[in-house]
Amino acid sequence: MSMNMVSPIITFVVLGDSAASGVGDADHDGVNRGWSFYLANAFHEQLTYINVSRPGAKSAEVRHVQLEKVISSAPDISAVIVGGNDVLRNGFDPHLIYRHLRETTQLLKEANSEVLLLQLHDPTQIVPLPRLLARVLRRRINALNAITRSIAQEFDAVLLETREIENVYEGSNWHVDRMHPSKIGHQILASHFRELLIARAWKLAPVVVENRRRTSRTKSVIWMMRHGTPWFLKRSVDLFPAALYLSVCEGLRILMRRNHGEGFEMDFVRQFQAPKAELLAS
Repeated sequence: MSMNMVSPIITFVVLGDSAASGVGDADHDGVNRGWSFYLANAFHEQLTYINVSRPGAKSAEVRHVQLEKVISSAPDISAVIVGGNDVLRNGFDPHLIYRHLRETTQLLKEANSEVLLLQLHDPTQIVPLPRLLARVLRRRINALNAITRSIAQEFDAVLLETREIENVYEGSNWHVDRMHPSKIGHQILASHFRELLIARAWKLAPVVVENRRRTSRTKSVIWMMRHGTPWFLKRSVDLFPAALYLSVCEGLRILMRRNHGEGFEMDFVRQFQAPKAELLAS
C-alpha cells in the first residue's frame, strides 16, 4: 500500500516599503518583482507568497496596517524591510521607528516566524548630495541600522548587512533612480538572504544572478523625465524645506562643536545601542 506524501507548504510574507515591493525590478507589464520574488522561487517546498509591502510606507504603517493583514496567515518566514521613508521624511523619530520595528518583529516571532531584516546601504556613496545634507542622512541611516541590528540580536532575527556585500556600490547593482536596487541588485540581495536562510537549515536552490548590463544614457534620461522628475515634484513640498532646514541645523552644530568628525556622527548611533529597557522608556 502506497501513500501520497504531500509536501509541506511554507508561508512567506513580505512587509515594508519600496525596497520590499521590488521597485527597480519591473517585468514587461510594469509589475515589480524584486528580491523576495527571486527568493520565493528558490524554495524546494511548496510555498505561499504574500507581499503586502507598499512604496512610500513608513514603520507605523508596517506595524499597524500591514502586519494585521498577514499575522493570521501564520507565516513561517517574514521579511520586514522598512525605514527608508522614515529617514527621508521630516519629523524623523528614531525612538518611534524602534518601537514599531520591535513590536512588529516581536509579534512575528511570537507567531513562530523566521524574521528577515535588512540594514540600509549608504546612499551618499552613489547619490551626489550637498555635504551637510549628506552628513544628516548618514547619521539617520546609521541610527536606523543600529536599531535594526539591536532588534535582530534581541529576537535572533536573520540580518542582512547590505554594506558588507562585495562591490555593493557598483553602478549595475542600482536602478537608474540610484535609490533602489536594479534587477541584478535585487537578485544579489535574494542570493545573500538565501545563504543566511541555508545557515538556519532552510532548503533553497541557488538564485540566478543575470549578466550585468549597463543602462544607456538615453534610457536613463527618459526614465528620469517620465518618473524621476514627477517623483521629485510630488515630494518637494516635504523634502526640500526639510533638507534646507536640516542643512542649516547641521551647519550650526558644526559651529558649536569642535569635534564634528566621525565620532560626532557615532554619538547619534550609540544612543540606540543602549539596553532595550532604556530605549523603551525613553
